[in-house]
Amino acid sequence: MKNISSVFTYSAIILALLIIAGLATPKTLETVTANMQSFISDAFGWYYLIVVTFFLLICIYLFISPVGRIKLGKQDTKPDFSRPTWIAMLFSAGMGIGLVFYGSAEPLSHYAIHSPTGETGTPQAVKDSLRFTYFHWGLHAWAIYGIVALVLAYFMFRKNQPVVISATLKPILGDKADGKIGKTIDILAVLSTVIGVATTLGFGATQINGGLSYLFDIPSNFLVQVIIIVIVTVLFIGSAVTGLGKGIKILSNTNMLLAFSLLALMFIVGPSLFILNLFTDTIGSYLQNIPNMSFRLAPLNEENRAWINSWTIFYWAWWIAWSPFVGIFIARVSKGRSIREFVFHVLVIPSLIGFFWFSTFGGSAIKVESEGIATISSLSLEQSLFGVFANYPLGSFMSIIAIILVITFFITSADSGTFVLSMMSTNGSPNPANSIKIIWGILLTATALILLYSGGLLALQNTMIVAALPFSVIMLLMTISFLKSLKAEAKEMIRLHPREKR
Repeated sequence: MKNISSVFTYSAIILALLIIAGLATPKTLETVTANMQSFISDAFGWYYLIVVTFFLLICIYLFISPVGRIKLGKQDTKPDFSRPTWIAMLFSAGMGIGLVFYGSAEPLSHYAIHSPTGETGTPQAVKDSLRFTYFHWGLHAWAIYGIVALVLAYFMFRKNQPVVISATLKPILGDKADGKIGKTIDILAVLSTVIGVATTLGFGATQINGGLSYLFDIPSNFLVQVIIIVIVTVLFIGSAVTGLGKGIKILSNTNMLLAFSLLALMFIVGPSLFILNLFTDTIGSYLQNIPNMSFRLAPLNEENRAWINSWTIFYWAWWIAWSPFVGIFIARVSKGRSIREFVFHVLVIPSLIGFFWFSTFGGSAIKVESEGIATISSLSLEQSLFGVFANYPLGSFMSIIAIILVITFFITSADSGTFVLSMMSTNGSPNPANSIKIIWGILLTATALILLYSGGLLALQNTMIVAALPFSVIMLLMTISFLKSLKAEAKEMIRLHPREKR
């Protein structure tokens, strides 16, 4: 197979061993990952909070700095995609299934089951539930994606480096970036990507199963999830072999159309005025409390600390584990954008869309629960959204759209994941062979199935938190390398254009 590298070989071997271990001793795999997750959450929770906030501050600095006018490519480079298509592609790859899965479930959980502040079922709990949901899905999350994508796009299009993580570290590693150290870094990036994408595929399969179970009484079990994943695997591999400009582009635009249609329907049939008031009020609360939430660890309150470990630390690990995949994909479609334009559109636009999404679906769920119409919080996470729809007009119709949306998001995430993994394991080839895409598609599917088999959603979450820790260190090195390269370029720009301020 053309351009195949040792990164592919070693990564495939490690994943094959994980799959075999999961098949042979599923309980052991579950126990080991659970113990590791517990240790990392307790011992490194402070580190996750600091490092993620650091990435956000770097993005803000790049936006306001004179280097923001530097383009990802030559200064006269034009973007490959229109801005709406570009935003649709990065949003579909960056959030996708998670928005549908947690759209009503997370705000409702914070409001009715376990509040981040310990206060449930009150007007204040409503506000707290939304602002912490914004915190998990907003600027911090997109800063993680943005920093990885920006560094990759800069080195790819401006420095003509291959699309691999190790290439971004040349300013600090030198020739070692092409040697064993570089290959080890790329293998860690591949493994982190596989775990992150496989986790999302597992969430998608359980939610499709949950929706079918809620609507049509189809059993909700591992066998049905296997059938769902196998069917979708055939679809996303078919899409992956059509290439970036066809399959992924069409799917991304379809996702946005379906997502906005579902959002508009829920807003219209739901408590529209309540949603608008809630959205406006909680945006202010979120912005006002960002510093406090960013460093909140609750060392003296065991209950709140447990909440932080199971929600905030889980999310930071999820975004970090997904960042090589999302970062490479966003970088690949961001040629010709300036650093300032990139930071604004990657951080702000998807965050605002997400905030309104959670206000609409979470607000509608809380309205039903708080008025005693139904106890949706008693449903499983994957059935929560369908329970909300059942209490509003056009509920069955919206449920069907939601299932279709999860399927298309599922296909897009897996499709993009196979494309990115193929690039990473073929020395950064921009057009990897279809045979490599097919192999990665199968490995992604097998990993998702094994993690579901060995412990369901909890096993998915545990494994992801473990995979994210080493890659977070690589992200720090990437950021330092990027800033070093930018500093050298800024000096050169001042030398060539001494009178230009910005």
